[in-house]
Amino acid sequence: MAKFKYSMQNILDIKIKLETQAKNDFSAANQKYQIEKDKLQALVLKRVEYEDKLKESLAGKLSITDINITKKDINSIKSAIRTQLSNVKKAEDELEAKRLALNELMKDRKTHEKLREKKFEEFQKDERDSESKEIDELVSFTYNS
Repeated sequence: MAKFKYSMQNILDIKIKLETQAKNDFSAANQKYQIEKDKLQALVLKRVEYEDKLKESLAGKLSITDINITKKDINSIKSAIRTQLSNVKKAEDELEAKRLALNELMKDRKTHEKLREKKFEEFQKDERDSESKEIDELVSFTYNS
């Protein structure tokens, strides 16, 4: 059975890769959210066009067929807007979930960076202590000789 020993650097590299992936996921979710919002905006503009067309139909020569068609178009676009509002909400929820995941991964990476820095500082302190001890022993040996 092989034992795997991961160094702090390997773990940090993995955390950075996970964070990069989360950033990409967040970016994709943000792009999807923007697309859904743009679709909604286009539908709202289309609805305004249909409503203007209906007003023109009502103001001019009355054509029941044109009025009914325009009303059906307006109802259809209202239904599409409701559906698109739902799509925008889903995309927004997904974006928020990706943002939270990214924040957690960033915190995790920063924590590991801090741990690595502390380990390095401990190593440096141990080295200084060891050198100091060696110097003391050398001085003591030289003094006693």
